[in-house]
Amino acid sequence: MTFYGTTEEHEMFAEMVNRFVEEELRPQARDFDAAGRVDRAVFRRMGELGLLGLRYDPAYGGQGLDARFSAILADALGRADNLGGTTSLLVHTDMATPSLHRFGSEALKQQFLVPAIAGEMVSAIAVTEPDAGSDVARIATRAVRDGDDWVINGSKLYITNAATADWLCLLAVTDPSAGHRGFSQIIVPTGSRGLSVHLLEKIGFHGSDTGQVFLEDVRVPVSNTIGEVGHGFQQQMMQFQDERLYACIALVSCVELLWEETKQWAQQRELFGKPLSSMQNTQFRLVEMLAETTASKHLLKGCVDALAEGRDATDLISIAKLFTCRSSRKVADTCFQLHGGAGYMRESMAGRVYVDARIASIGGGSDETMMHYVARRLGL
Repeated sequence: MTFYGTTEEHEMFAEMVNRFVEEELRPQARDFDAAGRVDRAVFRRMGELGLLGLRYDPAYGGQGLDARFSAILADALGRADNLGGTTSLLVHTDMATPSLHRFGSEALKQQFLVPAIAGEMVSAIAVTEPDAGSDVARIATRAVRDGDDWVINGSKLYITNAATADWLCLLAVTDPSAGHRGFSQIIVPTGSRGLSVHLLEKIGFHGSDTGQVFLEDVRVPVSNTIGEVGHGFQQQMMQFQDERLYACIALVSCVELLWEETKQWAQQRELFGKPLSSMQNTQFRLVEMLAETTASKHLLKGCVDALAEGRDATDLISIAKLFTCRSSRKVADTCFQLHGGAGYMRESMAGRVYVDARIASIGGGSDETMMHYVARRLGL
C-alpha cells in the first residue's frame, strides 16, 4: 500500500503517478535544469491526466478527491530527481490556486481556475517582497482603487514560475489603516501593462524559474479580487498550509530517494579494500538517516490524515514544516559527506539535493517563523 493511502483507489492512483514520474518526468530532469524552468508541455500533460486539481470541484475540472491523493502526488513528484522542477509544479497545484478555489467568484474560477486545472494556464504565488519574507504583514505592494480597477504598484521577490506563469495570485495592501484586515488577494495576469519580470540566478533549484516581479501602475479589475476585499491576509495564511504540507512531502520523498542512492553507493564504493557500507560509521549514519526520514514521513502522514478526516491540522503542519525541513537538510548533508568528492560534482544527486534542500528551511515560512508561530499558540 502506498504510504499516504488507505484504499485501493489510492494504490491505483499511486501506481499511475509513479509511472508518470518515472517515464515522463525523470528523463527530462536535467533538461529542466538546462532550460531553467519546467516545459509548459508538462503542465498540459498533467492537466490531461487530471493531476492539477485533485482536491478541486469537478465543476471546474477538478477531481473532488481527498488530501491523501495530493500527498501521493507530491510524494511521487519528489522522486523526479529535480526539486526545482517539482516545486514549480507544486506552486501551480497547491500554492497559487487553493485560495481561488476556496474563495474566488464564479467568474474568476471560469477565467483562471478552469484553464489552470486543464494545464492551459500556469500560475504563481506572489507574496514575498524585498523587505517582507516570512513576516507577511510587512508587505508594501499597494493596490489603490480607481473606479472599477485596482492600480497596483510595488515589487515581488523570489517568485517561482515568474517567467512561466500566466497569472499571479498576488497579495497587496488595499487599506493601509486596517492592519491585518487591509490586505487582499488579487489575480494579476502577467501580460498586464506595467508588469515586468527579472529572472534571478540561484545556487540551486535550477529546474524552476525564479524572478522579481515589478508592478508599475498595473491595472486589473476590482472583480479580480479573490474573496472579499480585506480578507487576503487570512486567506493567504490558509493557503500557506497547503504549500507547507505538500512541499515538505515532496522534499522528504526526494531525500528518501537520495538515501536509497547513497546506500547503493556505499555498498559499491570500496575504501581500504572493503565496501564503505561494511564500516560501522557508515552503517550508523545510514540507520540514523533512515530514522530521520521515517519520522518525517509519519509526522507528515499525521497531517494528511487530519486533513482527509476534516480535522484542523494547522499546528501540526507548522511543527512538521520545522522538523522535516531541518531533518532533510541533515540527511542531505550526511549523504553528501558519504559520497566524498564525487558528491561535489554537478552530475551527482547528492550535490544537487544538498544544495536544493537548504532552501526548505526558508521558503514557505522559515524555521524561525514556524517556532514563533508555535510558541504563540502555546501561550509563550
